[in-house]
Amino acid sequence: MRRDVSDVTPDIVRDLVVVFTEDADWHTRMLRRALEREGLRVLVLSLNDCGFAIGETSHGLLLPGLDGGLPAAAFVRVIAKGTTEQITMRLGVLHALRELGVKVMNDARAIERCVDKSMTSFLIARAGLPTPRTFVREDPSAMQALIDSAPGDTVLKPLFGAQGKGLRRLAPRELLPDAAKVGGVYYLQEFVEGRQHAGLYQDWRVFVIGGRAVAAMVRRSERWITNIHQGAEGEPASLEGPAAEMAVAATAAVGADYAGVDLIQEANGSFAMLEVNSMPAWKGLQKTTETDIAAAMAGHLAGCLQPAPAA
Repeated sequence: MRRDVSDVTPDIVRDLVVVFTEDADWHTRMLRRALEREGLRVLVLSLNDCGFAIGETSHGLLLPGLDGGLPAAAFVRVIAKGTTEQITMRLGVLHALRELGVKVMNDARAIERCVDKSMTSFLIARAGLPTPRTFVREDPSAMQALIDSAPGDTVLKPLFGAQGKGLRRLAPRELLPDAAKVGGVYYLQEFVEGRQHAGLYQDWRVFVIGGRAVAAMVRRSERWITNIHQGAEGEPASLEGPAAEMAVAATAAVGADYAGVDLIQEANGSFAMLEVNSMPAWKGLQKTTETDIAAAMAGHLAGCLQPAPAA
């Protein structure tokens, strides 16, 4: 028999935050402790275990461990890899939570914009922020023509990717890989050499929370791929100046509460935007700064749960 739940208001557990992740790694442990210091309880869940129960629960979602209730907020740390259908369903749960009035950090809209590098580049440029020339198409011959006519090197990036994995630097007229190896979509971005330091490649990572740059580092490597995960070394960087200001603007452009923003300084000293990461790791950055990044995120989330002051 169908249950009538149309007139039932779901219970919101006002002091509970769900952290969506896949394992209790360092980041999850640091975030959990920080949230608990804010007086919040934490439930760690995998989006893989969640879903929809329309007509069964008052809110239409299946959230293990909540007994039909809703959390006050959700923090999205990791969304596991999966099929198109699996990812769509998991993002659907996040969309639904937002529709139900749950504070989601970052919400599905921001995640979708950042996971898709083409949309990130589009929104950055639309916000008036400088970014390298970028082309994204499915047509192999058209994209090969761009490589053949390019005045310099081009970076081929996976449309969905992180930590510098899958990046290729292509010289003019170098052959593109088969379309099947890039998921049928070619994302090409003009290579920016950038200023070097003592013969090392370098770029900037700025961590933005709640419209403010809270930590930053310069990443340096002997290789042009400067991700900490791939062996680069980080040094503290200033939280004032154009890099921090541009990172804050880029985070706003994609609609994120928090983000790890990558920039590169060109030969003339100006900065160009590279990427905005909506589920960034921060362990490497934490080693370079005195700011407790997890505490800053927990503080921002707790602040979002406070009632607005009376007018």
